[in-house]
Amino acid sequence: MSGKYEDIIHLPHPDSPKHPRMSLHDRAAQFSPFAALTGHSAAIAETGRLTDQRVEMDEYEMARVDAELQRLQELLPGGPTASITYFVQDERKNGGSYQTVTRSVKRIDAVSGMIQMTDRQLIPIADVFSIEIIP
Repeated sequence: MSGKYEDIIHLPHPDSPKHPRMSLHDRAAQFSPFAALTGHSAAIAETGRLTDQRVEMDEYEMARVDAELQRLQELLPGGPTASITYFVQDERKNGGSYQTVTRSVKRIDAVSGMIQMTDRQLIPIADVFSIEIIP
């Protein structure tokens, strides 16, 4: 015998009768990466997401939007198409974003302060930034 373990080197590996051998898939799963802080990457992404601040319109811009609303009201029986840009408040952060929709207008409800599109989308009049009536 020349080596320290020469007497056992050629023996088969003992298998436990109580514990079956782990599959290669399960063994690999033990060493796969994991997220130590659950939700941390989502929180970082949310912090990095940019929002716009609402632009305060001056009297001239408000009068322009009001004039377009009145013109749109006159054209309502014909189902006019308009491109409306409005502010949407972000649910999680200060600020929000400006969105533009181009659709047919169904009605303008001055009491509730909403513009209803033909697809039933409601746009608050107070959030409208611009209106362009499409001929």
